[in-house]
Amino acid sequence: MKKLRLLLIFSLFITIVSFAQTIQSPSEFLGYELGSRFSNDHKVVDYFLYVSETSKSVQLQKYGETNEHRPLYVSYISSEENIANLEKIRDANLKRTGILQGQHDSEIGIVWLSYNVHGNEASSSEAAMLTLYKLITEKQDWLKNTVVIIDPCANPDGRDRYVNWYNQTKSTPYNTNPDVTEHNEPWPSGRPNHYLFDLNRDWAWATQIETQQRLHVYNKWMPHIHVDFHEQGYNSPYYFAPAAEPFHEIITDWQREFQIQIGKNHASYFDKEGWRYFTKESFDLLYPSYGDTYPTYMGAIGMTYEQAGHGRAGLGIITENTTVLTLKDRIAHHTTTGLSTVEVAAKNTSKMLDEFSKFFDNSNLKHKNYILRGAPEKIKSVMKLLEKHELKFYFSEGKSVKAYSYNTKSTENFKTNKNDLIIPTNQPKGKMVKVLFEQQTKLSTPITYDITAWSLIYAYGLQGFATKNTINIESNLAQIDKKFITNNSAKNAYAYLHKWNEISDAELLGDFLEEGFNVRFSEKDFKVEGNQFKKGSLIVMRGENEHISNFDEIIVEIANRLQKKLTTTNTGFVSSGADFGSSHVKLIKSKNIAVLAGEGTSSLSFGEIWHFFETQLNYPLNVINTEDINRIDASKYHVLILPNGYKTNEQALKKLSTFATEGGNIVAIGNAVSNFADTKSFGLKTKNASEKDTTNSKPNLIPYDQQENEYIKKAITGSIFKSTVDDSHPLGFGYSNNYYSLKQSSAAYQLLEKGYNVAYFPEDFKHISGYAGSTALKEIPNSLLFGIERKGRGNIIYMIDNPLFRSFWENGKLFFVNAIFLN
Repeated sequence: MKKLRLLLIFSLFITIVSFAQTIQSPSEFLGYELGSRFSNDHKVVDYFLYVSETSKSVQLQKYGETNEHRPLYVSYISSEENIANLEKIRDANLKRTGILQGQHDSEIGIVWLSYNVHGNEASSSEAAMLTLYKLITEKQDWLKNTVVIIDPCANPDGRDRYVNWYNQTKSTPYNTNPDVTEHNEPWPSGRPNHYLFDLNRDWAWATQIETQQRLHVYNKWMPHIHVDFHEQGYNSPYYFAPAAEPFHEIITDWQREFQIQIGKNHASYFDKEGWRYFTKESFDLLYPSYGDTYPTYMGAIGMTYEQAGHGRAGLGIITENTTVLTLKDRIAHHTTTGLSTVEVAAKNTSKMLDEFSKFFDNSNLKHKNYILRGAPEKIKSVMKLLEKHELKFYFSEGKSVKAYSYNTKSTENFKTNKNDLIIPTNQPKGKMVKVLFEQQTKLSTPITYDITAWSLIYAYGLQGFATKNTINIESNLAQIDKKFITNNSAKNAYAYLHKWNEISDAELLGDFLEEGFNVRFSEKDFKVEGNQFKKGSLIVMRGENEHISNFDEIIVEIANRLQKKLTTTNTGFVSSGADFGSSHVKLIKSKNIAVLAGEGTSSLSFGEIWHFFETQLNYPLNVINTEDINRIDASKYHVLILPNGYKTNEQALKKLSTFATEGGNIVAIGNAVSNFADTKSFGLKTKNASEKDTTNSKPNLIPYDQQENEYIKKAITGSIFKSTVDDSHPLGFGYSNNYYSLKQSSAAYQLLEKGYNVAYFPEDFKHISGYAGSTALKEIPNSLLFGIERKGRGNIIYMIDNPLFRSFWENGKLFFVNAIFLN
């Protein structure tokens, strides 16, 4: 019997060794030693494809494609038995959350490892390959009760931008001197995606196709642990959980404790190797759109791991202690923490699953419903976002409710109407509902890594209410109205009309202009043939568009394609307001628009502008490199946009001044505004300019150490303020007399003495939510938000707060469009 047992053990050993030998390591498959060069994304994909075709313990799923047509994959790694039953395991887990109904009988933990969301943090995709290999050849025991999901590269476009640049630039052999070219990436770096968005800040807002496609898979699995692999400065040690304060209040004691347990396991491995690391600093769990916070608010243990290196480290770099940090070192560290994470999950599956299930009990949440009221188009936009996260929402007409009003900050009694959107917290993802819609997030410390306010009620320009009581809802889930709008030609119409009050109206205008239509807008409210229209409404008259053959057919085709309802009128004689021939009915000319990009501008700000023009406005944009500003013929353009971060020199400022004087409009965003402040040529002045350091071109969205406690009083870290709007000015068309702005810095400018203060913070301004230091708050009263200064025949349009910030502050985008087309 003893001999038989030994024979079975020996046979099992031979089987494992034989299996290991049939799977090539990354180095064997690639044909070069892992870490001796950077692998292009297609090579990483090839290795994952190879392993999935070779091993029955791995299944690969293509879940999407990037803007540059690179594929996006996730790989499922587990025992052969689990791989054969993946759908049953997935269904059982969704039943555990309440997303699916029924009993669950699975005791399988799910660990999701995400790599390379920042393209130039490039060691992580290399580590993903090695982690996959080690899991299936050395750690099979952990896979008996664990499914590991690996996304080997969340940002292939950015990764290849970095890898291609590095491979073209590096010395042979590589040079470890930090000063040389191979350690200093050019603008815009490989960090962002195609549209230069930071994908690690897009989880909640889902503006990018990579995020949208990933969320579809993520929400079908709802993993118990999610890790985002990153890199930081090359002189930093390794960072892993537990995270720093502040933790959002919905995060459970268990989630905090299990982070500590995982961190201690990592530490045991790092201690043995003598590797430096730190925990509980810098990286908090508050802002909901990160790869650690979003999963945390969905019940997982969400964590960020930060390896030293970043885009500067290359294949090797001399660090501050004179040692060389190599790509091989970075791969080893990330592989170690990835495997350690799976190990802890495998050894604590029962407790992990039990606590995960408890997270979805939302009975203790203070508010039971959030109610949104506003323009149907804006409600529809919110619904589209909620659908991306698979959150439930309802319409329920005629319900008498007592609710806290976000506008009045008091409790009111009112009745819901048919267009009010109700989002209950009594649903599996109710805690995420709270995070996205709560008015004020509690802060245990003002020292945070990112913005501290983001409520979607303000971001979408809606009225918001929160109820402490449940609302009986008889109807099914609300659906986005998919009724097809059909406009018909009106051959006898004097004009076609359309409202102007939300961002999708701008796309209609853009298409009209591209087709060559003469389009006008009214500077006054007007009423014609019983229909009431607000300032800014679009008017397309037959009489001044005779140059367009098939006038009716083209205008109707555009409106039907964009699903915009037109109104026709048989007269230009209005019953109130200005007749269509009045000087108050202004012509909107087709605009040739340019934006500066390149060194000296924020790649993120430029990306927001570029993305907006191509995906929402669908209007041509001319991208001009900052190095070329002094040689171009600026007179060809009607509008020049200066992104956040742009700093001029004397020669460029003179050219900008001439451009405006001769009739051009300049739109300056964020700290690009500072180019015009406190100069002889322009009227803009900073508040307390002599006391301010105006050289810092970055908003205060960075981590602070303990020495920054005094400085934080001068900072505003992404807070919401209520402003006053002059809605009689074209820049304010489509808005009421109030606007809630997301301030991303403490920059403050005096009100213009000459010009138009279209949006500003009055003496009795309201700070709605988010952190703002006591010193910074003193500069807010009577400060400018959006203003226009006349310069010759043109304008300088100052946008102190960036209305396109991360593309999620939807209600600010119409200001930007007004600046381009209506001024």
